[in-house]
Amino acid sequence: MAKDFSSMEDSNRSSNPSIHDISEPSRRTLLRGTAAAAFLAPLSGLTALTALSGCASSGAGGKAAGSGPLLGFSSIPISNVDSVTLPPGYVSQVIAPWGDPVGLSGEAPAFKPDGSNTAAEQLAQFGMHHDGIHYFAIDGSKSGLLVMNHEYVDDGLLHRDGLAQWSAEKVRKAQAAHGVSVCEVTQKDGRWQVVLPSPWARRITASTPMAVSGPAAGHALMKTAADASGRRVLGTLNNCGSGITPWGTYLTCEENFIFYFKGPDTPSAHEARWGLRKGDPVGYRWHEHDERFDAIKHPNEPNRFGWVVEIDPMNPSSTPVKRTALGRAAHEGATVALTRDRRAVVYMGEDARFEYIYKFVSRDAVKPGGAAANRELLDHGTLYVARFDAEGRGRWLPLVHGQGGLDASKGFADQGEVVVKSRQASDLLGGTKMDRPEWIAVDLQGWVYCTLTNNSNRGGKDQPGVDAANPRANNSQGHIIRWKEDGDHDGLTFQWNHFVLAGDPFNERAEAKGNVKGDTFACPDGLWVDGRGVLWIQTDMSTSAMGKGELAVMGQNQMLAADPQTGEVRRFLTGPVGCEVTGATMTPDGRSMFINIQHPGESPSERSDPAQPDRFSNWPDKRPGARPRSATVVIRKADGGLVGT
Repeated sequence: MAKDFSSMEDSNRSSNPSIHDISEPSRRTLLRGTAAAAFLAPLSGLTALTALSGCASSGAGGKAAGSGPLLGFSSIPISNVDSVTLPPGYVSQVIAPWGDPVGLSGEAPAFKPDGSNTAAEQLAQFGMHHDGIHYFAIDGSKSGLLVMNHEYVDDGLLHRDGLAQWSAEKVRKAQAAHGVSVCEVTQKDGRWQVVLPSPWARRITASTPMAVSGPAAGHALMKTAADASGRRVLGTLNNCGSGITPWGTYLTCEENFIFYFKGPDTPSAHEARWGLRKGDPVGYRWHEHDERFDAIKHPNEPNRFGWVVEIDPMNPSSTPVKRTALGRAAHEGATVALTRDRRAVVYMGEDARFEYIYKFVSRDAVKPGGAAANRELLDHGTLYVARFDAEGRGRWLPLVHGQGGLDASKGFADQGEVVVKSRQASDLLGGTKMDRPEWIAVDLQGWVYCTLTNNSNRGGKDQPGVDAANPRANNSQGHIIRWKEDGDHDGLTFQWNHFVLAGDPFNERAEAKGNVKGDTFACPDGLWVDGRGVLWIQTDMSTSAMGKGELAVMGQNQMLAADPQTGEVRRFLTGPVGCEVTGATMTPDGRSMFINIQHPGESPSERSDPAQPDRFSNWPDKRPGARPRSATVVIRKADGGLVGT
């Protein structure tokens, strides 16, 4: 959906005792500390460095941090042109746009520029609004699988006549354009292409059967009239950030799911805490033709969304699994690190105002044998919420039934109820209310980074004030926080600091100036560490706010590269008009980078006008009247070198 700042979820009305009253903003400092790299043994084909970073499938050329300048390209200026712009010496290629065939055997429907593709055809095509992405190697850097999320749809572009003459067919098509795509890609003559057909090609949508595992599986709060077992859900939706596991699976994260549901006139306390609103959902009309999205008739259906879903891309017949032990949230991403004894640690942010940062520590170590040997690994372990204290210290608080007041007397009958109501549990424990925590990345020295996109409500009337971790009132610019665990990734305490406060030094308001060491930016969102240790930062300024006020001179959304040790930031890419730049992954040799361009030409209103589809952008087709299409962009150096050097 259009990420209008004014419509972002803001459902935390708890009075949990965080640190709003004890932190002094003037004492916040930007620390530049470094630490020795943690030791990690290679597992399931991942190198030690990339297992620690939780990102790339292998090291990009094996260049060690600190062995020379990490950023070797010339930064580019802010841009407002309707194209992808890169530094001199770099080239880009568009692949896998919305509506192109994904590669299913016997099904290759062509994209129809007027939006007249059917729901059945959309089931065989790439979905809309690409987001998180990862490259799974088949033949090293020559061929592999791209797995990507499709966060939401713009019905004004998806259908020939937009929202007019709303029908069950339009609902089915919208649901088919959500979810995840798996496609095979190969490199030929210096260019990448989608393999058609491919035995691995797959579409996972808002109607695909999903299994439920972990403590909420079979719980009373997960049971519906259509699923008395509480163990089988239809679909995944609003798939935003992503992650990968050392055993070769893909984690897709359900973010702003609540906006799809029609709410009662008076939502219950539980429903209100999760943002369910009275009446029809904003912009979506699925409940008119798919009754499960009517929360009045089916009050437990929203509980079945907001999970991290695990997908095995190498097994097209496998059933995706909602891993409830990782907790329910408006999940932005799920980044996996390994402890020294090879247990999995999953770091997660929740993209909503005043919500929390979580981590999950598996009970068991990762076993050799890939997905089959680790199919239950994420079902057993401990979920924690972060508390950022003053003076750069913090603690992980366990969301465990029977501990810290999480018992029946406080509304938590068992661990299943704790994970379904993870927000309420975090309220009770006193987790720190953050400024929209989004993507998380781990660098080669073991520092964990989280983007906090913005929060204009911070410090407002009847809203939480500034605190140590969120030091700016009316945080229009956003910031990146980082922490390092005491001991190992399963540590219960940590040290933290602000890596950067985004902003423009020419802004009049002091809180909007920031302290960027290099090229200015605002609203950090996507975050990824490559195999050389470069921290890639992607931005998501709302279309409704872009070019206005304190974002007036920021141009279009962009991708920047940062050196974690020096703090230097350089602008590497600017995107088309109205887009969000999101998702990043590389081939093992570090010579091809894949990123996603989401919602180019996004309208400041909720939906585009189907009569003027190219009003703001016609990227990437660049034809008069063309519908803008989200797509994957491949980035390479013209000389074949490592991306970023």
